Amino acid sequence: MDYKALAQQTAQEILGYNQDTSGWKVVKISKKVTVSSKPSKKFHGNLYRVEGIIPEPTCKLSDFLYKPENRVTWDKALKMYNMVHKVDLDTFICHTITQSFAMGSISPRDFIDLVYFKRYEGNMNVISSKSVDFPAFPPSSNYIRGYNHACGYVCSPLQENPAHSKLVMFVQTEMRGKLSRSIVEATMPSNLVSFILNAKDGIKTCKAASGHGHQHCAHSSFPKKK
Repeated sequence: MDYKALAQQTAQEILGYNQDTSGWKVVKISKKVTVSSKPSKKFHGNLYRVEGIIPEPTCKLSDFLYKPENRVTWDKALKMYNMVHKVDLDTFICHTITQSFAMGSISPRDFIDLVYFKRYEGNMNVISSKSVDFPAFPPSSNYIRGYNHACGYVCSPLQENPAHSKLVMFVQTEMRGKLSRSIVEATMPSNLVSFILNAKDGIKTCKAASGHGHQHCAHSSFPKKK
């Protein structure tokens, strides 16, 4: 499989979602985070758009969001987030195991995702993610294997304050298993708000630990395959 070409195609899809202003319905606003949705064209479920302001410059925020060694420190929805294959400097395959959701009514899932980082003009960064088949990590009997259709983040400087970032996240996750669509749709907006709030809290914690920004939390290169 040409992982690089697929990664670049997924990033373009995320850009397209970001530019698409029609058909979105606001489903939740909480603590300055807005969640909107529209029917996905990829599967029988929703594409979610999540918007918030993060008090961190775009370049640092991007590292914080997508590098595996950072993500596991703050994302409370995850049990595990490991890079299992490095394609190149800005493209890798990750194995993720989630926590259970909705007070246990949604059991943990695992995902194999192709993650890609791309910087665009105007200091806008796109981090895309899409599930792929990776023979070294076939589905196991321990977890239901979920599937992420094109997902990702668009990080850009806030016009009125470039030291802060506008974060727009797109999610269209197929949980699979025997879940009813209504359970997923009832719980997803709150989980997406929590994701943004956890990221904000994680950045605060990292800054406090380093004393002057989170450079020491984010500057290591990709971990080697174990």
